[in-house]
Amino acid sequence: MNTRRGARGWVAAAVLLAWLAGLGMLTWRQLFRPNTEQLAEAGLRVTPGASFYAVLQHGRQIGFASSTIDTVGREITVQDYLVADLPVGGEAHRASARTDVTMSRALRVLHFTLDVDAALTPVNASGTVVGDSLLLLVVKTQAGQPADTQRIRLSGPILLPTLVPLAVALGERPKVGKSYTLPIFDPSSMSPRDTRVRVEAESVFVLNDSSIFNPATRRWVSALPDTVRGWRLATARDHASGPTNGFTGWVDEQGRVIRSDQMLGLTLERRPYEVAYENWRAEASGGAVAVAADRDILETTAIAANKTLKRNLAQLKVRLSGADLSDFDVKGYRQHLRGDTLTIDREGLAAMTSGYRLPNGARSTVMGVFLDAEPLVESANPEIVRLARRLSGTEIDPRVVAERINRWVHDSVHQAITVGVPSALTTLHSRSGDCNELTQLYVALARAAGIPARVASGLALVDGKFYYHAWPEIFLNLWLPVDPTFNQFPADASHLRFVVGGLGKQAALLRLMGNLRIDVLSSR
Repeated sequence: MNTRRGARGWVAAAVLLAWLAGLGMLTWRQLFRPNTEQLAEAGLRVTPGASFYAVLQHGRQIGFASSTIDTVGREITVQDYLVADLPVGGEAHRASARTDVTMSRALRVLHFTLDVDAALTPVNASGTVVGDSLLLLVVKTQAGQPADTQRIRLSGPILLPTLVPLAVALGERPKVGKSYTLPIFDPSSMSPRDTRVRVEAESVFVLNDSSIFNPATRRWVSALPDTVRGWRLATARDHASGPTNGFTGWVDEQGRVIRSDQMLGLTLERRPYEVAYENWRAEASGGAVAVAADRDILETTAIAANKTLKRNLAQLKVRLSGADLSDFDVKGYRQHLRGDTLTIDREGLAAMTSGYRLPNGARSTVMGVFLDAEPLVESANPEIVRLARRLSGTEIDPRVVAERINRWVHDSVHQAITVGVPSALTTLHSRSGDCNELTQLYVALARAAGIPARVASGLALVDGKFYYHAWPEIFLNLWLPVDPTFNQFPADASHLRFVVGGLGKQAALLRLMGNLRIDVLSSR
């Protein structure tokens, strides 16, 4: 049961990271590139105010969100907040995310902070822009641990996703059919990138500006309706920049989101404060609450196999349909895609030999980059280094050490579904987590031992269904997938890889949920 639960844990963190990137309600990776004069002009038209939102799942409220804009002197501040009870793994898990941004009147980001508080791993990131050419980024995962500081080169000014509605609405009047592009700093991948947005439609909405309390029902109800004009925005896919997590929503002429339809049946809807917050607060328990399978994000995104499959498959052949896979990491090594048919072959003994020796043999190769520490993969931390050395002992064969680490992580970490951003060091301390936490810890230990390692994610077979899952890949003579969650070395052929990289890239998998279909053709 623990293995089954741990295998299902990926999507919760991916959903939270998606919300962090735009706090769920704002144009998530949707941008437009006006010239400097247009941005400066838009900044002068920014007016202070606050908007409040109900976070809905299939029409049922599960959370609250807010966006507050203030103008102070020559600066503009934007504060966005979201809290929700995510229905994951049979329970409702409370999670929150917050962004605070300070920018100039020309809508240039000067400083920002991002905070996520969920389960075991609160995460704080802060960034300061230096002269439009450098971003000083500091990421901290828990109190008492040293922060990770990075210097990220920029090609010019950046925006955060939460600021884009202001630029779209105030830079110039949106025009249906027009597409725009703008560079932003993407919090989910901690990197700058260009993305495009298209204005798809224009319409008129009736919104309520205030509320009154109904003593009979002891609930707040909306009052004082007002008419506003809005524009429908949607992500334009860009094959050059990889998978893009889509947004579809309506924004008014002041840059405030009216309604956004997220993936997985999630929606944010603008409402008066009391209706959006007080009603939800009165109903929410704030603790773990059982949820039915038809609301559970993990169960509703699982894909049932059309044939009975055994465990530890040596080969699996499936037909994939319903989703465009051209941007995903489907091909490579064990995975062979021909047309819509994907064949996965589990590696034999020959693939587990290595051309280098530990501890430093891989450092001088092109794979040395996969030995470096990075945010949430704290492979240079003294605690992780000491454990990696203890597990390695005097062994110099990377395969032997990699298998030892796989067994230790599986045996030492209690598998339980969590909602949050996984950190290797936090997992080492808590000894608890799902496939995300086990994978992060494995990758950190492998890198500390001198074995190039990275994160892979996609689907894995559990009890007759394909669930979204994460696992490590290590480099010997080629990239070899392993799985400490299932204690498989190498991972069996029921692992369908779609993405290589951390949570920033894994969020792209949300685009497949509800669309991808899998038909099993054969297995052995």
